[in-house]
Amino acid sequence: MDVAQALQELTELSAQVERAVVLDAEGSVVGSTVADERATERLATVARDLTAAAGELHAGGDEVTRVEVELRDGAVFVLREGGRTIAAVTSPEPTAGLVAYDLRTCLHAIEDTPKPRRRRAGQEPKEEADE
Repeated sequence: MDVAQALQELTELSAQVERAVVLDAEGSVVGSTVADERATERLATVARDLTAAAGELHAGGDEVTRVEVELRDGAVFVLREGGRTIAAVTSPEPTAGLVAYDLRTCLHAIEDTPKPRRRRAGQEPKEEADE
């Protein structure tokens, strides 16, 4: 499924996720549940800054895979996996493990390229008739 479909499924299934944004490996926004472009970019910037700051604190050089910041009115989660990053803002007192699972599931649902349709063995592709 594409990014928009994966994000739509995320917001339908996870009552705790209020808004989310997906970034590619270069940190560019590739999808968002936020209608306002400025708010989308603000959440993307927070995701990039949090992962960069967390990475600077660990001398081992391991890639940051998850950052969670708890706020009075909710939380911010950032997960990196498979060359993508997803950042989400949640409702107050989220169930951290469940939110992380939902975000990871969203990332896994995104396909890099659409898969070609399979044909049965011996079946020729259908040609469109000229009209």
